[in-house]
Amino acid sequence: MTVVLTRSRVDKLVDTGHVLDILREGFTAPAAHEPPLRVSTDLPGPGTATCLMPGLLPGIPAYTVKTNAKFPGATPALRGVVCLHDLQSGELLALADSSSITSWRTGLAAALGTHLLAASGADTLGFVGAGAQAGRTLAGLRHLRSWRRVVACDLDRDRAAALTPFVLANAVDVAADVDVVVLTTWSRQPLLDASGVRPGQHLTTLGADEPGKIELSADLLRTARVIVDDLALAARSGALGNAGLDASAAAGTLTDVVRGTLPARTCEKPVTVYAPVGLPWQDLALTWALYQRARTPDRIIIDLLA
Repeated sequence: MTVVLTRSRVDKLVDTGHVLDILREGFTAPAAHEPPLRVSTDLPGPGTATCLMPGLLPGIPAYTVKTNAKFPGATPALRGVVCLHDLQSGELLALADSSSITSWRTGLAAALGTHLLAASGADTLGFVGAGAQAGRTLAGLRHLRSWRRVVACDLDRDRAAALTPFVLANAVDVAADVDVVVLTTWSRQPLLDASGVRPGQHLTTLGADEPGKIELSADLLRTARVIVDDLALAARSGALGNAGLDASAAAGTLTDVVRGTLPARTCEKPVTVYAPVGLPWQDLALTWALYQRARTPDRIIIDLLA
């Protein structure tokens, strides 16, 4: 029987610490180095469509195919499905809401990368964009370390206030106030450049995940130590390529950092940037974990009584 993972069910099933652990393991798996198939296209009107496949990880007898439609003016802005299939028979094991799967896996993977790359003493955090993605990233970052102060800015001030009581006017003000900045916007022009950051800061840019979207300027990316999740994707449709840079602008991947083959920080480039695009295996890692939890006897009883 196919398990249906609705948005509310996904939120109930997510165990932040467990998902962070499986994402960390996933970054070291061979699948993290396999070229993913990511197809994006514009739609008539304001939206775009994306397909990511296949989501594969060693030891998991299943794969995922995800289709998304992105409409910046909608709530949620991302809609679609993640299909979890048996690896041997192709049977549809689960059908999951892609909005919630994507926000959780992207947010928690971003939290992991941010934690690994930010200076150990960094304890002030700012968000540029305060939607669902920011909330998931904040949940992961609060699990990984303590934060003395969290600030945010958003085009919708009320949305920023729902994330934190400390609301600032814009991205420049956020960067001037904190050690770590996470950008989660739909921007198509740079929100920060090299003059707006200082040595020791870390920036994570999540908005530049398809052609045309950009949050950090080319001069900032050139002077920072940039870590990505996939070199080819970052240069083709991520933060680097959208700023006119190629893969050589990146110091390496988060896989290199997790494996310990690449230092997270150096004195030569004191500002670090994590610029992921998002990889299909992350959809599998999360959806498989939720599928397993949903099939436990205790969870089935809870869901029936809910």
